[in-house]
Amino acid sequence: MSSQDVTVVALLADPDTPTEIAQRMAGVLPDRLADRSGQGRRFDVEVVSEPFTAGAEDPPTLMHRIMDRGTKGNWDIVVALTDLPLHSHGRKLVVDLSHEHGVALLSLPTLGGFRLQTRARQAVEEAVLSLAGPQVTGPEGAPGSQPLRGPFTGRLAPIRPGQVGDEEIADLRYVVSGPRGYLRVLLGMVRANRPWRLVPGLSKALAAALATGAVATVNSTIWNLATSLSTPRLVIAMVGSVALMIGWLIVDANLWHRTDDVSPEARKRAALYNASTVVTVGIGVIVCYVGLVVINLVWALFILNDRVFASTTRAPLHATEYWTLSWFVASVATVGGALGSGLESDEAIRAAAYSKREQERRIALQDDHGD
Repeated sequence: MSSQDVTVVALLADPDTPTEIAQRMAGVLPDRLADRSGQGRRFDVEVVSEPFTAGAEDPPTLMHRIMDRGTKGNWDIVVALTDLPLHSHGRKLVVDLSHEHGVALLSLPTLGGFRLQTRARQAVEEAVLSLAGPQVTGPEGAPGSQPLRGPFTGRLAPIRPGQVGDEEIADLRYVVSGPRGYLRVLLGMVRANRPWRLVPGLSKALAAALATGAVATVNSTIWNLATSLSTPRLVIAMVGSVALMIGWLIVDANLWHRTDDVSPEARKRAALYNASTVVTVGIGVIVCYVGLVVINLVWALFILNDRVFASTTRAPLHATEYWTLSWFVASVATVGGALGSGLESDEAIRAAAYSKREQERRIALQDDHGD
């Protein structure tokens, strides 16, 4: 230990979401760890924000990086947090621990998209207490093979012990698998993308859509089309416009992840990256679409004249017509917003893709090495 009865714990966190999570939990971890460990033990927690995963997504490689980084600091235990989905032996990695070296690697997406802060804190607590506790020898002589508790247990949690290779420094591993595990990781990746931050980044598209909607609302041709369309056709128009907007944003900002690696794990990783990007951008677009419907409805209530509308469409201007027109105009405006916007330089849009954040971390790491 660094000092008498004090265990110094470093939270080595990737930039963005992992760093924010580590900083939030750092204030409460010392007291919680002291209460759970007992025997008058005290803990100090430090947060170190570094792109330690830049250029590598292989758990053994990352564990060696964490171990090397730990030797440079005056720390007893190092717990690394990343928002990358990591794979090991065909399974998605939750946590790797090496009791011999006092290091752990936690992949946040595998904790799911809900209550992430609480689950991450519980996972870090379990990892630290396991690494700080007395080592035991399992049936096959593996040190520290005692199972973890906290978020790693429960009938509904798709987390189970995983296989560790003989050449790896980890001695305890937990993974997720199956459809529930895939969905859990995908939701965790979308949560790490912070889709609520995407909506302000769509300001240019939203401005173009609002301008299109304002013009379309007073267009008599749009009135006739809206009153003649059935509900299934309105739904098709909505889905088509939202899909066009999502596709345009991804293409325009070059968010689609491609890999030259033909290995199964690389393909699975690319599929997860792209699925999380589509869902993240989709959430932002849907929120904007709903906002367009509301704004167009208010605009229509203010600007439309029922006698002019009825003489043009031969239909009375009732609540149903207001709603149908606003719905259809939102679809038209969404297409106009997609085609009339240029978002390739918007950081909020680019942050919705794991591949772009990975590129930024590599550049930051190269700059640090250059300095």
